[in-house]
Amino acid sequence: EVQLVESGGGLVEPGGSLRLSCAASGSAFSSYAMSWVRQAPGKGLEWVSIISSGGSSISYADSVKGRFTISRDNVKNTLTLRMNSLKPEDTAVYYCVGRRWYLPGITEYEYWGQGTQVTVSS
Repeated sequence: EVQLVESGGGLVEPGGSLRLSCAASGSAFSSYAMSWVRQAPGKGLEWVSIISSGGSSISYADSVKGRFTISRDNVKNTLTLRMNSLKPEDTAVYYCVGRRWYLPGITEYEYWGQGTQVTVSS
């Protein structure tokens, strides 16, 4: 029902900022909780953040809390992740993902984008 396409990844120096975007097509985007998850080289999936379908509930992983901000626009069908004070350990492929129910901390989702690479390095 939903197709997701991420954009905005790239190379940034430690301490820098980056904005990731996710464009959704299809129907019922506003009915899904949306998350960002990431996978660093040689590591498993890590949950980053989630936002409820209406945008009223938000949660972040401890590793990014205070540095990252998730938001959504249900009119434009977009999801955004603003990342500040980036660290080398933030280097990963970032995926835009969706699920029916709001549940922080998990990496099991129904809909996945193709991912966008974020590299934090000097």
